Amino acid sequence: MPLKGKKIVLCITGSIAAYKAVYLLRGLVKAGAEVQVLMTEAAKEFITPLTFSSLSGKPVLSDFFSESNGFWNSHVDLGGWADLLLVAPATAATIAKMAGGLCDNLIIATYMSAKCPVMVAPAMDLDMFAHPAMQENLLKLVNFCNIVIQPAIGELASGLSGKGRMEEPDVILKMVEDFFTEKKNS
Repeated sequence: MPLKGKKIVLCITGSIAAYKAVYLLRGLVKAGAEVQVLMTEAAKEFITPLTFSSLSGKPVLSDFFSESNGFWNSHVDLGGWADLLLVAPATAATIAKMAGGLCDNLIIATYMSAKCPVMVAPAMDLDMFAHPAMQENLLKLVNFCNIVIQPAIGELASGLSGKGRMEEPDVILKMVEDFFTEKKNS
């Protein structure tokens, strides 16, 4: 199990590619990782938290406070717990917030508190991905020592074809495994 003992915070944002995060989560768990899933409210429009909690064995967190019991979901604790923060899919809005430090949800607050490496897998239409503002934001993330997983080229939800679709879950999983293998060997 290449990820045995690794703690990963998987952040899912509001993209049609959220369905791919199910396969990514399954692969991470099968590889031995303990995974805590965070979702934006928009992500819940594409796929339900129940799917992710069933596969991770943990409740999905979306807000700073649990509505049912008032429990505080501490972004500071999450950021300190994780060995890796993985944002997949990462929308244009989330990437802009990460680049600008706009801390208005649990995912961005956890990102700002993280003491671990961060990987970001963009998912958006080709014109959005190619926009100079997006490219500038991605460069900022790289300059912040985040790892950007380049999107794939192919058919997009819009019906267009080009660069912008989130990389396939098995490729992302391999990148995560390779990252920890390289880290262990250095």
